[in-house]
Amino acid sequence: MKVTYQYRFYPDTNQKQELNRWLRICRYWYNCQLGDRFDWWQMNRTDINACPLTSSIATPRTKPNYYNQKASLPSIKKDLVKVFHSGELLDFKQVDSTVLQDVSKRVDKAFERFIIGNSKGGKFGRPRFKNEANYRTMTFATASNDWIKRCRNDWIYIRLPKLGVVKVRMHSPVPDGFTLKQASVTKKADGWFIQLMLEELAVPEFTPDEITQTWGNSIGLDAVLYEDVYLATSEGDRLPALKPLRKNQSKLDRISKKRNKRKRGSKARRKLAKREAKQHQLIARSRQDFQYKTAHKLVKTGAKFFFHEDLNLKGLTKRNKIKQDDDGTYLPNGQAAKSGLNKSWLDAAFGQFFQTLDYIASKAGAVVVSQKPAYTSMVLSYRNEIIFTDCSTRDYWDEQNFLMVDRDINAAINLKKLGP
Repeated sequence: MKVTYQYRFYPDTNQKQELNRWLRICRYWYNCQLGDRFDWWQMNRTDINACPLTSSIATPRTKPNYYNQKASLPSIKKDLVKVFHSGELLDFKQVDSTVLQDVSKRVDKAFERFIIGNSKGGKFGRPRFKNEANYRTMTFATASNDWIKRCRNDWIYIRLPKLGVVKVRMHSPVPDGFTLKQASVTKKADGWFIQLMLEELAVPEFTPDEITQTWGNSIGLDAVLYEDVYLATSEGDRLPALKPLRKNQSKLDRISKKRNKRKRGSKARRKLAKREAKQHQLIARSRQDFQYKTAHKLVKTGAKFFFHEDLNLKGLTKRNKIKQDDDGTYLPNGQAAKSGLNKSWLDAAFGQFFQTLDYIASKAGAVVVSQKPAYTSMVLSYRNEIIFTDCSTRDYWDEQNFLMVDRDINAAINLKKLGP
């Protein structure tokens, strides 16, 4: 069994400067490898059903991969590397070799997803070159328990290669019997954090085949975007929504307007940009905390199967198509109204929540299953009759059974009826 714990750690001034230099070198090494792969792809790739009118006259060379790019590191470390556009000199010997090798692995995975796709057949877009904002993590792949030097109260002291001993604040204890396998260092808006990946071979992995699904040990979950409701369950519960972006939108807009008025590159603008980043971080953390608490609340019910909608979130948040008349004049397409709905979908982050629920449920021996949501919000669960044809219809009064049916709870029951 593998688990990951994240702690905040406190490097001194010299260590912070060293870590920032490491990030700069890793970012440059990532972009160099990615650019090398794009160059090879453009010069050597030809469709099998077509002959190009123009072709490269460069000498054919071996296709870049993880192994030959990693093997070029010893020759790069022999001398300082000069950055072409800035003239900056980078010393690759300052960075631990395992960190640079992990950068090569990240490039290989990103390019492989671009070419081949993932295990489910999904395609990914073209990998992007990294800047300072979106490259913030370095991974030590050879971490072990020998790196932990001392523990005192709520602090532990970890020795990182070529950096020294760093203090780590333990807000939660590391479980006994687990072995440290990997450590990652991340720079965030409010400081430095370390992620420790731990492994315990004695703890068996859970297999879903050991549980038989019944009506009593299952719960259906319907995603709701109506008023202050987040989820509706087949048990008749309506879980409240947090809406962290909506609640903090005014404060975020106020900071953004101030930042945009400042001169680019000025100290005041950088200061406001840091305030804006911390505000975004506050929103993201409050959303994640809410989702973890909601997931634990559902798992504590004792259910072993959770059925939810397989939502096409990319399609739900897509912009409406442009409408034009014969003269080329743009016509109203309803995007102004849909923009607010898109923001609500993104603020709810149902995709992230269902991943969190799957993680929490797997540790408790439960299973999370996605179901096709076709007609689940329209069909009456106990009569198989289409009732909710309009989204404005939130309740239905059944004259035969003298029963008031809630639309969202009814949809959750339909998801539960579909089963595995």
